Amino acid sequence: MIRLDHRDGIARLTINRGGARNAFDLAGWRSVSDAVARIDLDTRAVILCSADPTSFSAGADISEIAANRLASGWPERFLSEMRAAIDSLAALPMPVIAAIDGSCFGAGVALALAADVRIAGESARFAVTPAKLGLLYPAIDVQRLIAAIGTGQASRMLMTGDVVNAVEAARIGLIEQVVPNATDTAAGMAARIAANAPGAIAGLKATLRNPDPATQDVAFLAALIGKELGSGLADFASRKGRA
Repeated sequence: MIRLDHRDGIARLTINRGGARNAFDLAGWRSVSDAVARIDLDTRAVILCSADPTSFSAGADISEIAANRLASGWPERFLSEMRAAIDSLAALPMPVIAAIDGSCFGAGVALALAADVRIAGESARFAVTPAKLGLLYPAIDVQRLIAAIGTGQASRMLMTGDVVNAVEAARIGLIEQVVPNATDTAAGMAARIAANAPGAIAGLKATLRNPDPATQDVAFLAALIGKELGSGLADFASRKGRA
């Protein structure tokens, strides 16, 4: 279900489950975990996108849930596979950009929230719909939703299940940009990230995750005397000399 491609230091994870609106069954969640595990450690940036421009993801596969939810051990397995997939994406040390075209519903929103930046096409639509089915939303995913849009907006989305268009999603902070083509814009952003110093990018992502001075000031001081800054300063001086 997930296709992984590497090119020019950028990894692309493409969701591709034709005929199912990219809904995730257990095999789909495992494919996310497997693909993330195969991302090269020297990758500079990751793009998460869909092969279907009309659907980023419909979320969890409702037909699979209906068929298996009462089977012994299956609910725990479902949560475990979904949790491992989403959290493995969130744990990547390099920036992850979600390029969202079309509908992004349910657990698809949770997957997008595991990215560092979310870019949406003009046709993108978002909804968090477990209440419509009598289901809850995993606590970690609720935490990420609150971190992105605040408790009030998270309450609105979770409790109504209302569909939010791309403009509204940007207004409340669920996404960072609305553009004509999310995947193309994400590719451009990934290329600009890849052109920067990889150690600095990894350190900045770590600081964004945990902006604790007790930990991150040590990393900042190490960067001040590091080889990467030395190279960057030399390049800056060379460019200035040519100006």
